Amino acid sequence: MTAISTSCASSNERRRHEEHRSGARESGERLTLEDALALYEDNDLLFLADCARRAKEKKSGRSVYYTVNRHINLTNICSSNCPLCAFQVEAGDARGFVMEPGDIERVLEQAKKTPNLSEIHIVSALHPDKPFSYYRAVVRQVKAALPHVDVKAFTPVEIVNFAKMTGKSIREVLSLLKEDGLDSLPGGGAEILSDRVRAIICPKKATTDEWIETMKAAHSLGIRTNASIMYGHVETIEERLQHLITIREIQDETGGFQAFMLFPFHPAHTKLGEEYQLQRVGSWEDMKMMALSRLILDNIDHVKAFWIMLTMPVAQLALGFGADDLDGTIGEEKIIHAAGARTKTGITRTQLEKIIREAGYEPVERDTFYQPIGGSEVRA
Repeated sequence: MTAISTSCASSNERRRHEEHRSGARESGERLTLEDALALYEDNDLLFLADCARRAKEKKSGRSVYYTVNRHINLTNICSSNCPLCAFQVEAGDARGFVMEPGDIERVLEQAKKTPNLSEIHIVSALHPDKPFSYYRAVVRQVKAALPHVDVKAFTPVEIVNFAKMTGKSIREVLSLLKEDGLDSLPGGGAEILSDRVRAIICPKKATTDEWIETMKAAHSLGIRTNASIMYGHVETIEERLQHLITIREIQDETGGFQAFMLFPFHPAHTKLGEEYQLQRVGSWEDMKMMALSRLILDNIDHVKAFWIMLTMPVAQLALGFGADDLDGTIGEEKIIHAAGARTKTGITRTQLEKIIREAGYEPVERDTFYQPIGGSEVRA
């Protein structure tokens, strides 16, 4: 290629990127996969930040949300043995644990002392022996102890597992859990919605179609959910961005997603990380994905910067890249820390509010469904 043709190619490339950049700025114009790929490759982080911040403020003004919540991880004994996971162990492993009713009761007694507690978040491994009745009893126990608290429990991966162990449909399982007191579903287990990727990172757990079916069934029953992505492992950039388009298409159909969460893959202590010699992606990549998620997911109101995954300094920075939620106080978290996360396992309301104000936003304490509580006001 001659110097002139190289220059022309560069000029055409710049023109193409400017067209996509203009599209990103235009109100109401939806980004296509081609647009998203061009913006990703352009690598202009400050441009993405500007666009994403505008999109965030159009959705939620100067408000940034958080909640007072408590995580409960019921067991780490799992039959899936996913290469991506550092949390799970096989049955018989000395590191294995299962929370029985007495263990849960002790957590709930502690939770009752937490001012403004609004959510109990329950996720777990796929225990090979615990029956569906065990999980139903947990939901009833939590709801009986804390009737004013929203019970957010079980990813689609767990719901699919319950359906398979009982022979019931996904919809039947969700209906029974709703009767027991389930209020909403977390958005985990999506990873990347590509069966090529899932065959490598989590071959024994819910397929792409099963994850989508579960979310659509939940939404049809009036059960609101989150959605998520786990990036930075064996997926291509196109698969990563197509995942966002797929989430947007589901939301177009159901309207049931209330927030989107981004999980960078933590490779430490995982078979996947060891086999593929993976390293945690950097904060530049985190911010690109945060901004592109806000821009692509124009029909989902909230994007979370999950501080447990990102670290608090990076999560605070994400508030300038389209995020409008830092999740919550957590209380105790085990799954991500098993993969080497070095963040604290909990944080106070005061600390969260300070971090939000430092970023120039107003903190709003919320419940699971983004209703302000504790005297908080949404700021336009």
